[in-house]
Amino acid sequence: MRSVAGALTVAVLAGGRSSEHDVSLSSGAAIREGLIAGGHGVVSIEIERDGTWRSAGELVSARPGAGLLGADVAFPALHGPFGEDGSVQGLLETLDVPYVGAGVAASALCMDKVLFKRLMSAVALPQVAYVGAREPRWRAAREQTLAEVRALGLPVFVKPAHLGSSVGIVKVSEPSAVVQALERAFAHDELAIVEASGPGIEVECGVLGLPRGDAMASEPGEISFPGEFYDYEAKYTPGGMDLTVPARISPAARSRVMELAVETFVQTGCEGLARVDFFVDRDRVLVNELNTMPGFTPTSVYAKLMSASGIPYPELLDRLCRLAIERHEQRRRRRH
Repeated sequence: MRSVAGALTVAVLAGGRSSEHDVSLSSGAAIREGLIAGGHGVVSIEIERDGTWRSAGELVSARPGAGLLGADVAFPALHGPFGEDGSVQGLLETLDVPYVGAGVAASALCMDKVLFKRLMSAVALPQVAYVGAREPRWRAAREQTLAEVRALGLPVFVKPAHLGSSVGIVKVSEPSAVVQALERAFAHDELAIVEASGPGIEVECGVLGLPRGDAMASEPGEISFPGEFYDYEAKYTPGGMDLTVPARISPAARSRVMELAVETFVQTGCEGLARVDFFVDRDRVLVNELNTMPGFTPTSVYAKLMSASGIPYPELLDRLCRLAIERHEQRRRRRH
């Protein structure tokens, strides 16, 4: 492996089997351009929709412990299941390749929105009320599930528990629409989450670093959009949302957002990077969710927040790759 101080060869993984395949390709393209602008070499790996890995049109073969196409570090620019959920992270661990972002356990935890919220409850971090609904229980005890959902009030948001980018989300404002919304969620996932409506405005905060005390929070950014909620089109259509940095919130709320962003990052065991999403109502701040691999498309928020915090895009990518190598070397020094 090359010296951490020199230029790196980075394997950028993009595509994948999830419904966020195209978003991942856009993220991967932007990451490749940023790495090259920063003086690094890039090996592109596209994961096709059927899970096939190709580089320069050729099939990629992997042997445990043998690395990945000679790269110093991997950047898995993958979103959703089969990429952001710990599966690819586990493969990269087996190959003995440093990789950007959260490890296996943290990736799996944060991909599961219900499990994530249970952890937030266990460590007493503030969040909106929610109900987790598994399809087998829904089929066997529908009225019980509906009673739990009714206790949240209206409106509520019904989501597949393991998808990102607002795929499959439905805003429900009428009691009669709950059943249809849950059925839609179950078409994507056996586990659904129903969340009470968050008060106030949506604010996002990036985190960069390792969770041993040097993780930093970005300047918080305020999200505004024309529709009823921050859906897929608003996230990925140019002009579909507006990001205001710094967020138009009180100094107390700003400090609380940044504090909670790092605390959520640490409690979940994340590493490298994350974007933590909040609802802010005056000085009241609620954690919504954490994304372990935020989008890196031209319209994505994470890089914009870091740029507004004094870290330009090529430098951000460089730091993420070097953090990955640092973590890898630290773990190698431990006995297993």
